[in-house]
Amino acid sequence: MNQPFPPDFVSYVEQDAHLGTNLLEALNTTSPVSIRKNPVKHIPVLQGEVPVQWCENAFFLDERPVFTLNPLFHAGTFYPQEAGSMLLDYVFRTIELPQQPVVLDLCAAPGGKSTLIASFLNGNGLLVANEVINQRAKVLKENISKWGYANTIVTNNDPSDFTRVTALFDVIVVDAPCSGEGMFRKDEQARGEWSPENVNLCAGRQKRIVADVWDSLREGGYLIYSTCTFNPHENEENIRWMEENLGAEYVHIPAPFDFVQGRNETGIYGIPGRTQTEGFFIAVLRKTGEREKTVTLSKNANKGLIKLKDTSFLKSWLRMEQTQCFAWNETILAIPAEWEHEYRIIQDNLHIIKWGIVVGENARKGLIPDHDLLMCHTLRVNYPEIELEEQHALHYLHGDTFQLTETAPNGFVQVKFQNEPLGWIKNIGNRFNNLYPKEYRIRMRVD
Repeated sequence: MNQPFPPDFVSYVEQDAHLGTNLLEALNTTSPVSIRKNPVKHIPVLQGEVPVQWCENAFFLDERPVFTLNPLFHAGTFYPQEAGSMLLDYVFRTIELPQQPVVLDLCAAPGGKSTLIASFLNGNGLLVANEVINQRAKVLKENISKWGYANTIVTNNDPSDFTRVTALFDVIVVDAPCSGEGMFRKDEQARGEWSPENVNLCAGRQKRIVADVWDSLREGGYLIYSTCTFNPHENEENIRWMEENLGAEYVHIPAPFDFVQGRNETGIYGIPGRTQTEGFFIAVLRKTGEREKTVTLSKNANKGLIKLKDTSFLKSWLRMEQTQCFAWNETILAIPAEWEHEYRIIQDNLHIIKWGIVVGENARKGLIPDHDLLMCHTLRVNYPEIELEEQHALHYLHGDTFQLTETAPNGFVQVKFQNEPLGWIKNIGNRFNNLYPKEYRIRMRVD
């Protein structure tokens, strides 16, 4: 039985003609299931696929499978994501961007919007994906790693920390923490946590978050603001506050398909019962009329980070074209050479937990390759490999070992499923060491 809606929520929804007449009824129906595929990896076909019209490589499914038991999910070939939030793809394709944009996804965990942005950039530009909560930042790091792009950085910072990096970003995406009204169908616990007081608390926090990062946005750059709520205090009223207090200029984006233009034509809504989505709001603002500031490196910048001059020992491990490698203690990192300056600025001012691609550890007997390298389609080369059938692939992802064929190559070997890399093993003849990262392993039963 569905948990009842808070009476104050029912009252405001019934009085707000903008939300339609069947929202409350729709919030008690089953949520749609949707995924977005990784265009640079093996594209699986899942049962009952129907394209999501407003996002490339995205599909509705006729039912929700157990994604954990699909090895291709762990290989980063697709990502389960709510279809309303995929409207970000439409927005990115509508606004005018430089050829090599620098993008910040400020509230990025678990990674749906960041992996969408990474696919949109397709190796061009630079993406900084940030999450303030440590445990959620680890999940974000995992999902960015599995998506496989080198032009990414993952940071673990409070929004206020970004005051140190002025005028760095062409686009800042703020998917702001909110009262969660749009999730009332998917997460009934959110119904019990809702109150008018919490709405006001969220609206104030959202203003502070945007104000904290505003100086990080370049003149002419875009702030893309989104929430998963219907409430005007957190949506249209906050957009008006940004216009009046930050000098932001509202950018009108036409609502596509069945999406609904916001109150006073401000922003775009996904509304259950009218769109095949959960509740979602998105709006775009442009920064105008502020003098550019220059971000400089401190004298002690990047202490301990050493650019590798001799990379010949890495040529059998990765493609070196337009790639710059660094050593951080014994860890070898690879980044796109054109973004070295920006990487150093971010490393000097913020807490980075993932730099580009981790190539591996430079051990006494040679390189120990990292999982990150195998996930990156642009850097990896042809390694020794074995192909597993589904049950063995699941046991591998569970952290198990089993008997390999006698023809399996020795040493570091990539494990594949349907020709897509899952991870490394080290085969030592009579047995192998399972090198799949412990923090990524399947915890449920796989038998």
